[in-house]
Amino acid sequence: MSEKKGKPLSSQLKIFYGVGDCAFNLMTAVESYYFNFFLTDLAKFDLGLVTTITTVASMVDAFLSWVYGAILNSIKPKKWGRYRSWLILTTWLVPFLYAFQFIKIGDGVPAAILIILAAILSHFVWNFAYVANVSMIAVAGRTPEDRSQLAATRAAWNNLANVLFSYVCLPVAAFCGGIIGETNKFGGAAFVFGVIMFVMYFAHFKMFEGYEDVSAETGNKKDVTRTSVSDMLRALGQNPHLISLIIIDLAKWMFNFVCMGSAVYYFTYVAGNAGMLPRYILISNIVCIIGAYGSKYICNAISTRTTATITFFAMAIFCALAFMNYTNPTLVLIFMSLGRLGYGICYACTPALYADTIIYSEWKTGKNASGWISGLQNVPLKVGVLTRGIIINACLAAGGFVAGIAAEEVTDGLKKAICMAFIGVPAIALVIAGVLMIVGYRLSKDKVLKYQSEIAARRA
Repeated sequence: MSEKKGKPLSSQLKIFYGVGDCAFNLMTAVESYYFNFFLTDLAKFDLGLVTTITTVASMVDAFLSWVYGAILNSIKPKKWGRYRSWLILTTWLVPFLYAFQFIKIGDGVPAAILIILAAILSHFVWNFAYVANVSMIAVAGRTPEDRSQLAATRAAWNNLANVLFSYVCLPVAAFCGGIIGETNKFGGAAFVFGVIMFVMYFAHFKMFEGYEDVSAETGNKKDVTRTSVSDMLRALGQNPHLISLIIIDLAKWMFNFVCMGSAVYYFTYVAGNAGMLPRYILISNIVCIIGAYGSKYICNAISTRTTATITFFAMAIFCALAFMNYTNPTLVLIFMSLGRLGYGICYACTPALYADTIIYSEWKTGKNASGWISGLQNVPLKVGVLTRGIIINACLAAGGFVAGIAAEEVTDGLKKAICMAFIGVPAIALVIAGVLMIVGYRLSKDKVLKYQSEIAARRA
């Protein structure tokens, strides 16, 4: 399966590709913000059992993060293509499985096991669609400009979900609670947003019609996208740009998750004004959308690689300025929001950067491993989620944090420790990402175009 030659991006893709990601992010935000709260305050599990539930579910999810792309690239393509088919094959199951992650049936360990199974199965099912969706950027994007366009539009829609979520989640949960009970209200919200995700992924399925060549499925031509285990290992082992990009991507996700998880501690214990947190969330996500959508213009002007490199260092500088002014909450809000502006740009650049490594891999090995390589994007994301708890809790412990600590008991040492989690550690990760973009990821725009031409000549 390869790209349809001569088929430009449709106006629908240029404007609306990403509505599925918006719905997907809206759905998963229920877990990000309220899963722990559901377990402790609604389901009323003891803290030890809560820790077991979240740890087991996230560990299994992280362990499986690499398999989705491997499966998509190794099995026989389905009716509508190797990747496009998966936008609808399993997404209809997600609302039902995901809802049970927030529903308590019974008590104690049996109830916990049901929730763990629902979390694992729902993530397993939706990750096939997630990987297939990202893979379509490399399939439909014929040029670096096309891929930047798709990545930027997707990122803008994705980040819009964070703004929408702050307005719609609690009203939807409250409505569902009136029907199925207060304890399970987030299960109702998860189901509603899961249905929306299915509908919007179906919209992606329709938008990508005609972009994926399915003739290899009939045996009329050699299928260069079907890969063996050795093919996938070569696609990774012979691709230093991809290995560097996975580490770079981990730094990006660490910045996102660690900042999100530690912001409440900064505004509560350092700023002494927890009411600033909603304002920070709103402002930072609005500028994130602006950065995501504006990235395509920057990338087209100076290349995706250069854009990402400059942005990583700029984000680190904004973090450094915020750290130097950590006693001034207003300046911290401004500088960290500017950092989120950069995150929006980098988030948009990432799929295009992975798409370039797919082209390099096919040029190097003769196999198109789009699904496998696109699926590897899951690895740094899941590891980033795991590092969030480790980094935040380590910094809090170093500062002597105690649950329920009074405002007058917060020492300067604790404030600096919280700032290390919120600002310092993410800044260090961003510097590492910038350096690796220079020394490890060396796929320039000219090189990628040259590789594409040679691949096209081989196929001809």
